[in-house]
Amino acid sequence: MIDIHNHILSGLDDGAATMEDSLLMARQAVMEGIHTIVATPHHQNSSFENPKEIVIKKVEELNSKLKEENFPLVILQGHETRIHGDFLEEFNQGNILALNGTQYVFIELPSGHVPRYTSRFVFELQNMGVIPIIVHPERNQGIVEQPDLLYQLVKKGALAQLTASSVCGKFGKSILKFSHQLLEANLIHFIASDAHNIYNRSFHMEEAFSMLSSRYGNEMADMMKENAELLVRGDNVYRDEPQKVKKKKLLGIF
Repeated sequence: MIDIHNHILSGLDDGAATMEDSLLMARQAVMEGIHTIVATPHHQNSSFENPKEIVIKKVEELNSKLKEENFPLVILQGHETRIHGDFLEEFNQGNILALNGTQYVFIELPSGHVPRYTSRFVFELQNMGVIPIIVHPERNQGIVEQPDLLYQLVKKGALAQLTASSVCGKFGKSILKFSHQLLEANLIHFIASDAHNIYNRSFHMEEAFSMLSSRYGNEMADMMKENAELLVRGDNVYRDEPQKVKKKKLLGIF
């Protein structure tokens, strides 16, 4: 498996604190059948700013250590960048890392709402040849209350990534239920761990894909896995026609 959203790089954000933490996460990843991780430290989210040069250096250091320790795991570079007014300019200046140097870029929305300019922002990114991926929409309060916001973004060409822990119910029953509503509406294109450590924010990828196979059959799980492979190669991913979420509002998520 390939995990496209992960905070395995040490000392950059609220993920791994030390190289030892990174290796513990790497060991857990390998146990779950993950052979490639896209490292996506937080960027421009008001708490963390990780210049691309530092991220690239950290990726090189971790890959070197993994090779030295004979870990069958490869780390690729990326950013999880919070949407902000200077995003487009910063991207044009080469300061935001696309996922493994492809046309795919992670977009993190504020947890409490979807900014009004998001639709226009997605349109402008695509005009630049960039494909935006909305990360963990199931944990965005604005989308929870108005799922049509995500539908409209996906309808206009954005992709979305669901957190494995959400699929497994680790964030509670409400988020679990909403996650499956998004899946059933064809609004999700990737499952990734968003792992920060091996304790309270671990991978749960194997469990998530097992649950998908059990509930929807192997086809959906296989598509999500293949989409991750297509992404890191810079190829077009599979996407079904998006549908509107039937239930209009869910309360009590947070």
